[in-house]
Amino acid sequence: MRLLHTSDWHIGRTFHGHSTDEHLAQVLDALAAAVTKHRIDAVVVAGDVFDSSTPKADAFTMLNRAVAAIRAAGATVLLTSGNHDGPARLGHLADFAAFGGVHLRTRLTEIAVPVTLADAHGDVLLYGIPYVHPEFLRAAFPEFEGSTHQDALTFAMGLIRDDARERGGADARYVVASHCFASGVSDTTEESGRAEERDISRGGLNIVGLDTFDGADYVALGHIHSHATLRPHIRYSGAPLRFSFGEISGAKGAWIVDLGAPGTEPQVEWLELPTPRPAVRLEGTLAQLLDADAHPGAHDAWVDAVLTDDQLPRDAMRTLQTVYPHAVTLTHRPATVHDHGEATYAQRVEGRTDLEIVDEFLAYVRNGAALDDQERGLVTDALGALEAKEATR
Repeated sequence: MRLLHTSDWHIGRTFHGHSTDEHLAQVLDALAAAVTKHRIDAVVVAGDVFDSSTPKADAFTMLNRAVAAIRAAGATVLLTSGNHDGPARLGHLADFAAFGGVHLRTRLTEIAVPVTLADAHGDVLLYGIPYVHPEFLRAAFPEFEGSTHQDALTFAMGLIRDDARERGGADARYVVASHCFASGVSDTTEESGRAEERDISRGGLNIVGLDTFDGADYVALGHIHSHATLRPHIRYSGAPLRFSFGEISGAKGAWIVDLGAPGTEPQVEWLELPTPRPAVRLEGTLAQLLDADAHPGAHDAWVDAVLTDDQLPRDAMRTLQTVYPHAVTLTHRPATVHDHGEATYAQRVEGRTDLEIVDEFLAYVRNGAALDDQERGLVTDALGALEAKEATR
């Protein structure tokens, strides 16, 4: 049995205000092509299919197109809802879709209802766990008394183990898809997308231990946007597209999982997917970045610019976009920071004239750049006019 593990499509998401629909469509087309090329039997999407609980019509159109292409390539599809998805909207045609080989798991009452496939070694059970909030699980199962995601997934896995044992005995082979934050993910994952996610692990209460998934032949995790191997059979696939500059490092793709005979470890291979538009971070002065030959690979990339000029140049973003049309964020981080000393503001202005105070203020906010001759003249005229007005009152 050959599976393809993907997650976190986030259909409808923007990249710093710019639509990612066109790029995501290209990646999902590549995913469908991989189903044909690698003879995939089933595609498992572990949550966050949509970016919003109220997706627009275009988002449904993209999902329908992607799923239809995967089905046409010959694979069964299992999708679960994540914390971004609206379970009712994602699963509103679940019963109908199942007749076409597309299985949506968005109802908590269907945690232990598998998709059953078969290969030369017998049945393989695919279980999809929708994003489980403990309060919602208590509503679906009055006997559940827990309060954390650990409690909720422990309960869910208990239901799954019982069902798998009833269907296939001790040698039952089963795969679980879950959208959660599992223990063992490095803190460096913040740089690969976790910071962009709605926090479902606040205070550590919602971290799920890996032993929770004991018994499963493979665990397809979603929620973290970078791919990660926690145990040989427990993995995050990550998002198939970059959705922030925090995801610059690391390839985007999916896992190809080969399940063998009962009791054997799955064979897992990384499938890299295309990157329609890379994301880069450029640092330097504005003049350095405007050198067309300095960063030839960045002209068609999403650009996060860090300007090191002592003073932020006027219209810096607009100027950058003449060379990098997809520059979307800009940070001013001067290479040399003016030392203003430890004196308080009151101490710095004590005994100063109004002109000197304006000069000091501008030097403070402009990283040491005080008034030039033209500015000094304008400020002097303005202060003089103000004094004349005050004198006539």
